[in-house]
Amino acid sequence: MGRRVTRWGVAVVAATLLLTGGGCATVDTPAEVPAPVALPEQVSGESTEPDGAVPEEASPTPSAVEAMGAAPKPSASASRSPSPSPTTRSPKPKRAKATAPRAVPKPPTETKVPPAPPKPAPTGCEPSYEGDQASRAQAKAALTEAAGRTYWPTSAPDIRIPSDLIMATAWQESGWQSNIVACDGGIGLMQVMPDTATWMNQRFGQSYDVRDYRDNAYLGGTYLAWLTKYIGDMYFDADYRLDADLCTSELNSCLLNAVIAAYNYGHGAVAREGQPLTVPNPSYVRNVRALMTECVCLGF
Repeated sequence: MGRRVTRWGVAVVAATLLLTGGGCATVDTPAEVPAPVALPEQVSGESTEPDGAVPEEASPTPSAVEAMGAAPKPSASASRSPSPSPTTRSPKPKRAKATAPRAVPKPPTETKVPPAPPKPAPTGCEPSYEGDQASRAQAKAALTEAAGRTYWPTSAPDIRIPSDLIMATAWQESGWQSNIVACDGGIGLMQVMPDTATWMNQRFGQSYDVRDYRDNAYLGGTYLAWLTKYIGDMYFDADYRLDADLCTSELNSCLLNAVIAAYNYGHGAVAREGQPLTVPNPSYVRNVRALMTECVCLGF
């Protein structure tokens, strides 16, 4: 995440080892589906709403689970309002099929941004491994859970991270190796940089462990969601759709490609104040886009 080197080599090696039965074939051992990520009971300090929105007076302060993605639970004392009759419901507005990015972006909605990506790792450096390797079943369950979160429950509840996007990104980054540590410092399934993990924990008032494969998947999903909102607000007028059918042959034509590019190169290389949307790493974007439909991991 946020590196200037492409992980395709890691993914190809990992895929080859998994398919041939050598090297990391031990990840294929059966395992129990993991328990949900442990979350703190309560967020302390300031609100974690990304756009600084103040909750309505009648709404209680959301718990850490709600603030970081889980659907808010209804209050036990709240009364249920009767549903409007079919004749009184307003038709839901339909969005245009394609939304081209703004030539001149809006100012960014956040000034506190993730740290810059690290320098490229030295040529020939080999990754290391720490701890136990999660099984395919465990990795899939963690990534599926991360994709199912509502990351912005109040200010942007329509942001969703497609499961094929997060699974393809994890395969591109690590080959679903949960215990791999890259030479540039990227850790685990989603190759989350330690500084980026620290920033996200501080930004959202959490304490997720980048070396725990479930937390790692969630941190990667949170970063994808943050990039979706940041770039979507600047270039797409808060249209947060990550649909592949909105993309044309031009890589900078859609939010999906921009988010993929920024996950690898950092937001600052893709979304710049006063400048058109840029995709500086086309090979990485094309690899992940291909994996979204062709990855062997989708069948695990």
